[in-house]
Amino acid sequence: MTDKIERSATRVRGFENNEMDFQLLRQLGAGAYGGSSAGECFHAVSLMKDETPEEWVRAFADLGERQVEDAARRKSRGHGISARDQYLKASNSFRAAEYYTFVDSPEHRELGIKSRNAFIAAMDFARHTFETVEIPFEDMTLPAYFMAPDGSRGKRKTKVMISGFDGTMEETYFQGGHAAIERGYNLMLLAGPGQMDTLRFFPERRFRPDFEKPVAAALDWLLKRPDVDHSLVALQGISFGGYFSIRAGCHDERIRALIPNAAILNLHSYIVSMAGFDAAEMTDSEDVTAEMLAGDVPDLPAAQRELARAIIARFGKPTLKKTFQYLKEFRVTPDDLRRIRCPSLALVGVGEGGAAAKDCETFCKSVSGPSAKYVFTREEGADSHCQFGNLSFGAAVVYDWLDDLFSNVAR
Repeated sequence: MTDKIERSATRVRGFENNEMDFQLLRQLGAGAYGGSSAGECFHAVSLMKDETPEEWVRAFADLGERQVEDAARRKSRGHGISARDQYLKASNSFRAAEYYTFVDSPEHRELGIKSRNAFIAAMDFARHTFETVEIPFEDMTLPAYFMAPDGSRGKRKTKVMISGFDGTMEETYFQGGHAAIERGYNLMLLAGPGQMDTLRFFPERRFRPDFEKPVAAALDWLLKRPDVDHSLVALQGISFGGYFSIRAGCHDERIRALIPNAAILNLHSYIVSMAGFDAAEMTDSEDVTAEMLAGDVPDLPAAQRELARAIIARFGKPTLKKTFQYLKEFRVTPDDLRRIRCPSLALVGVGEGGAAAKDCETFCKSVSGPSAKYVFTREEGADSHCQFGNLSFGAAVVYDWLDDLFSNVAR
């Protein structure tokens, strides 16, 4: 402390590593709907001297603990709104810490459960309704949340949202879920086999390409509700969830509007474009396991090493080569896309690269129903994957389109 007057001791800076910098943008972006604060995020960054995943986990896990303890104190004094806000931030801090923990570790599940519990605690003070749901599916149950603007019994338009590789239902609430409720929609947040929420309860379940099946089970449950208008059901997929939503749209006509963000048509090609190499072409001597990646790998930054390790584990294959070979099953063909007859809106940011833009264009040209696309720009602050830099603007694009569409249907 000095006598010098300054505006702030907090410094606005990110990371040299691109992946960690993107994760910081992702965390900051959730602040638009109460999922973070800029000051706390930048303080967490200041604690990471070596910019490693281990430091990230420690900083955000500690932040989550402070926030949830503060929330509990405010709740005990009868300050419900303040408690809600702190619980929401705690939920997303634990999610951020969960991201860089290995998926099969006890710490990963512990942080995931803490994120879920903090979110549920926040919902005690929400202005909308909230239900935790377990949907029967094969020999397991699918976790879901259902929310409505109020407790009235009238039929409403409904938005179903699915996240992707490492997103959670709690995070999806910040990525467009709360925006749906504000606009008068019912909201269903859903997770399927292999997704983060499901792994908390069924850790042996890995990703599967036929995601239309868990979505069908969720729609079976949803459409039995008296407060859901069957003619006004939209499905949005976030990130890898864009592929999930497209698969469902190819097989289920109960989906009346489809919003893939991003429009991933071939997961193998998508990840190859992102990684810059195709591990399916590796020789057996070059192949690596998740255990090998847990050690030091020359010329591979720690953040990318952890991502490769997570990919192997999440798809349930023994090596990186076999995982990339399996990824080829996660695709939709032009013939599949022609089965989509409902209106669709495909989203992409200019910062996502040419391969993502090409998928978006192919999707729009191939579906049978009316299609539209929106390309987010740097000027809009939304050019990144899933519009993390400007979630409220992303919501405006989605819900203005959807409101106009469903208004015409209602007439």
